[in-house]
Amino acid sequence: MIKGRNSALRNQSGAALVIAMTMMIVLTLIAIGSIFTSTFEIRISGNKRCSTDSFYAADSGVQVVLARTQNFDMNLYTATGQYDPSTDANNPIPANTTVLITNDTTQEGAPRGYGFSAMSFEFEHFLVTSTGESCPNPNPARTIVQEKVVRLIPTMQGGY
Repeated sequence: MIKGRNSALRNQSGAALVIAMTMMIVLTLIAIGSIFTSTFEIRISGNKRCSTDSFYAADSGVQVVLARTQNFDMNLYTATGQYDPSTDANNPIPANTTVLITNDTTQEGAPRGYGFSAMSFEFEHFLVTSTGESCPNPNPARTIVQEKVVRLIPTMQGGY
């Protein structure tokens, strides 16, 4: 009986196969996990790139509009107090960007903290809204940038 037990312990002909198969399964699981991780990180970086592109498109729309002071001439605005600068050929609005300027009639007077005298200036308040879009498929990114603009209009002082 002791002889039979010792011979069973010495017979290890299948142990190498079991260890090799276990190692193959572990390495396969590690490889599959690496593939899923790298695919996930590629998607994240793609989404980040799209959101960054849409932000810069929206911001460039605001900058193009602000660079041209004629965009704030009230003669260009509709009865609702809005102006679409993309209809003007002098505004090179970037691709994938829509810009709308709204005359904000609810605001009056000087912007807070500027120290301008309300007797020397009139103030027109505007809101520039620029929407940038990027990567239409499969995950579209849209960014809206709004900027307040105040136009100072010198007034004639009475009695001078």
